[in-house]
Amino acid sequence: MAMADGTFTLGFIGAGKMAEAIARGLDKSGILPSSRMRTAHARFHRREDFASFGVTILESNSKVVEECEVIVLGVKPQVVKEVLIDLKPILSEDKLLVSIAAGVKLKDLEEWAGKARVVRVMPNTPCLVGESAAVMSLGEKATAEDEKLVKVLFEAVGKIWTVKENLLDAVTGLSGSGPAYIYLAIEALADGGVAAGLPRELATSLASQTVLGAAKMVIDTKKSPGQLKDEVASPAGTTITGIHELEKGGFRATLMSAVIAAAKRSEELSKT
Repeated sequence: MAMADGTFTLGFIGAGKMAEAIARGLDKSGILPSSRMRTAHARFHRREDFASFGVTILESNSKVVEECEVIVLGVKPQVVKEVLIDLKPILSEDKLLVSIAAGVKLKDLEEWAGKARVVRVMPNTPCLVGESAAVMSLGEKATAEDEKLVKVLFEAVGKIWTVKENLLDAVTGLSGSGPAYIYLAIEALADGGVAAGLPRELATSLASQTVLGAAKMVIDTKKSPGQLKDEVASPAGTTITGIHELEKGGFRATLMSAVIAAAKRSEELSKT
């Protein structure tokens, strides 16, 4: 099989910003050169964006499917059914369809995608800067080799884990919506810095780098966030005083509630 030795061609149905980030990440990392990528798009500027780094532009989605063994589906959720049913006759068993369309379930993707093997992936917006926290769920016909391939593709723009599809609503509440929670936290930290006397630009830079550094500490040291927090909070010091204020404001409970509420909303939306 061509995909086993890495000689496959990758197509993009839907040439949006996230698809572009994946394509650029693969090309930049050397995992897959842009010369082995294909897409089609109605909008001239999107075709130009992909063509600017070597992706071949074809005249239709059907041509993309015909020329590619692996197809990333990145169209708007509301048009997924229409797009796939149109392509169904040429989505054969030797095609791997990787859907990044939010909220579209595997059972529907498999019904509309004919004989193609299907993997559903949920990336998040930091994909655009190569730091995605993504998860994938495998369709019934997807193989272990398919899982390995998708892992390689998405590790070009961050990290990816495999979960059962019934966990994807919880994933949406955490990593899907989570960047927005962190943006609010960065904004609030910066506002606090300004209130304490710092210039706005410096406060925002310090807040952003602090969040980045703290996340890297959790990832690289493998220590629990609680342990790392305790290492910063010395007795009767500034940090524990600040933490006391956060606890009085229900900081942790509020974040937990935000994740749970977003997960519940994701579940509601998937049923509509």
